[in-house]
Amino acid sequence: MTDTALLNDLTSAVTNAPDATAAMTEVVQMLQARLPYYTWAGIYLLEGDTLVLGPYVGKPSPHTRIPLGRGICGAAATEKATIIVDDVNADPRYLACSIETKSEIVVPIMDGDQVLGELDIDSDRPAAFGADDRALLEAVAAALAARLRASAR
Repeated sequence: MTDTALLNDLTSAVTNAPDATAAMTEVVQMLQARLPYYTWAGIYLLEGDTLVLGPYVGKPSPHTRIPLGRGICGAAATEKATIIVDDVNADPRYLACSIETKSEIVVPIMDGDQVLGELDIDSDRPAAFGADDRALLEAVAAALAARLRASAR
């Protein structure tokens, strides 16, 4: 079952942040603070055919720009679907960021059929992400999509 209190806090943070960048920053900080197995939490925004790293918490990533279709992030954006990888070392799409990372979930931030960006979460635990994480992050992605859409106007 999704953590309703956390989801309410996250959607409230998105709604009440002064701008979209602050909203994204609040989300990644809150996710990592409240869910300790979220070792790295970041948001990539789609610029043309490239995902560009925005706000994140965790170790610096060498992957600040990812072409569509490359890596798990690029695959999720291309497929317009959430991807959960229980063992990143067994997935040939994985772009290594940290040798400690064991699993990953990537959730597209969608405006209708258009990808705006994505939430990317890594964990040092294998098979860390399940249905509850997916439901939480997809709801947060929807809130971020509304905020990004509003700020684009």
